[in-house]
Amino acid sequence: MQPTSHHHRSVAALDIGRLALLAGSLLVCGCGYSNESLHPQTIRTVYVEMFQSREFRRGIEFELTEALRKEINVSTPYTNAPPEKADTILSGEVLEWRESSLGWDPIAIRPRETAATLIVRYRWKDVRTGKLLRDRPRFVTTVTYVRPAGETAAEGRLDAVSKLARNIVGDMENSW
Repeated sequence: MQPTSHHHRSVAALDIGRLALLAGSLLVCGCGYSNESLHPQTIRTVYVEMFQSREFRRGIEFELTEALRKEINVSTPYTNAPPEKADTILSGEVLEWRESSLGWDPIAIRPRETAATLIVRYRWKDVRTGKLLRDRPRFVTTVTYVRPAGETAAEGRLDAVSKLARNIVGDMENSW
């Protein structure tokens, strides 16, 4: 027995109904996405302490502290505050700055490309509760720069400091 065209319309209507129900449930579920901030909502202010340094090259700790303060203003809902008014304190220490040659220019007898690695230790503490929010004993970032292209060690260091500040601020987001 052949199904009638009425039967085909019923099946098609049923399929469309199922698709509409599925699409509606996906909209309600949101597929796991959220508009909520990735940063803890209970925190409003951060004081970034001047980073200390074990590195004999001075200046990195000042550059990093300033880069962190700027990155917090730009990339988080937090504001910088003096220590007596801050909800949290970010503190740390520059442990090491290392440069390694990745390839040599045989004519100029100097490195073609250099990898620069910056290693720090940092802690982020909620001063209201005493809770340690982050404790990173070794946080590493590496950048490269090309001396024959006119890039200098100072530019490599600033690039590493900026990248590390972005990574630390990114690490301040909620853990999932």
